[in-house]
Amino acid sequence: MDAAGKPEGARAKITVAEFNKLIDQHLLLAAQFGMRAERIGHGTATLRLRFDAAHIRPGGTIAGPVQMALADVALYAVVMSLLGRVELAVTTSLNINFLKRPGPADLMAHAKILKLGKRLAVGECAIYSDGEDEMVAHVTGTYSIPPA
Repeated sequence: MDAAGKPEGARAKITVAEFNKLIDQHLLLAAQFGMRAERIGHGTATLRLRFDAAHIRPGGTIAGPVQMALADVALYAVVMSLLGRVELAVTTSLNINFLKRPGPADLMAHAKILKLGKRLAVGECAIYSDGEDEMVAHVTGTYSIPPA
């Protein structure tokens, strides 16, 4: 086991290319928003949301629903990193705490699994403005895993 409690040498069950293809073919809102997976490991994922002026809400910040969507897609990638292409896994809960106003920059979502059970997966996602060290949002979410 490594420091995160994962089996040594464990590999993700979906690649970055496969997940980005899934975005392009089936998660059309994520594609329209400009989301792309950059890294997927066993129980981890990093996604980028390209900045677009259409994401800005009054007050000059990136809209909360856009940040929520990024976190949700990042957590979906984490679930698939462990289970493979289980497209019918669905979000059952999502909790977000907005910590800092993100400015006009790409957003980076760093997600990881907290617990994987037979029917539920619980994950965590930290969102940052690209190039900054201070987190702009912290998210936890639970996914329902369909029976085999």
